[in-house]
Amino acid sequence: MIFGRSQRGKPPVEPVTLKILVAGGFGVGKTTLVGAVSEIRPLRTEELLTEAGRPVDDVSGVEGKHTTTVAMDFGRITLREDLVLYLFGTPGQERFWFMWDELSEGALGAVVLADTRRLEDCFAAVDYFERRSIPFVVGVNCFEGAARYPAETVRQALDLDADVPLVMCDARDRESVKEVLIGVVQHAMTQAADRRRAVTT
Repeated sequence: MIFGRSQRGKPPVEPVTLKILVAGGFGVGKTTLVGAVSEIRPLRTEELLTEAGRPVDDVSGVEGKHTTTVAMDFGRITLREDLVLYLFGTPGQERFWFMWDELSEGALGAVVLADTRRLEDCFAAVDYFERRSIPFVVGVNCFEGAARYPAETVRQALDLDADVPLVMCDARDRESVKEVLIGVVQHAMTQAADRRRAVTT
């Protein structure tokens, strides 16, 4: 950049910034997803799991997990020169759910990350976004060693509306995560267009 203009002589592009939430159950891979795709060093608010938290922190299926997010994860990704996504990972444990209302303020949409070994852990996130009419995509995080199920089987188990996208993903893989995020933006734009048409007809 030279004096506020690009070297090609074009004025600098002021990107549109969009807020996306990443939600789901405890240990489903939200922090991993944000870290895999963020172009900045992610802000993390993780604390060690302790004996004091054992009665309320269910680590069934994620016995190797030693930390938990207590406020949020934050990352950023530029999808295009004119489109930047800010990612906010929500806490997965019920005792931190009071943070969700603050984090969801102004969000374009959300990713609900699911683990087929503990599918019931994402029910609360699905319900939360449905009740608030926040567009969301379900991303099934394909953990190593976890059974693979057809997308339609998972959709039925979650009792998702027909228009809610469901995709298989790997929260560790940048390209896989990018596809999920693009899906959220597209789904939110489609819903917004449908609402506009409903108003004008």
